[in-house]
Amino acid sequence: MKLDPHHYDAVAARSECLVTADGIDAALERMAQAVTERLAGKDPLVLCVMTGAVFVSGLLLPRLSFQLRVDYIHASRYRGDTRGGELHWLYRPSAAIRGEHILVLDDVLDEGTTLRHVIDACHADGALSVHSAVLVAKDRAHECEADIVGVEVPDRYLYGYGLDYRNYFRNAPGIYAVAEADI
Repeated sequence: MKLDPHHYDAVAARSECLVTADGIDAALERMAQAVTERLAGKDPLVLCVMTGAVFVSGLLLPRLSFQLRVDYIHASRYRGDTRGGELHWLYRPSAAIRGEHILVLDDVLDEGTTLRHVIDACHADGALSVHSAVLVAKDRAHECEADIVGVEVPDRYLYGYGLDYRNYFRNAPGIYAVAEADI
């Protein structure tokens, strides 16, 4: 669904910045250190969870100075909506996972449903080990926890740095909370 330009501007004006670009940069540095401690020397296969984690991957991977490979996995529950539904697999690289140390990178840990399904799929596909990292975790109960978290924020509808609002705002220069009226 395309947003009317006036609606787009109004949503942005009513949103609250929870984490600035500088805060994200510091979080990425901490994440890079934690990933390095866990996976340096293991030649991991990094799986970017599409589409939101494209941003996290692009900003985090250049900070890792060890041997790794990159692929992606595409599973979605939102599909442009503001509420998660049933998980839909769009791409699952099963053969590439067998016998590998896996790092799953995602943009946000909300309920943890998608991350749980992705981690379970990696184990089912024969991964040697599975580690997970998310840029943002909401302060709430999760079905599973990420091993590495960049920042924790209140449980609100978010956008920026890969997180979207109705397929928009992924490129926002911070993590923003959408006003209740816009959800």
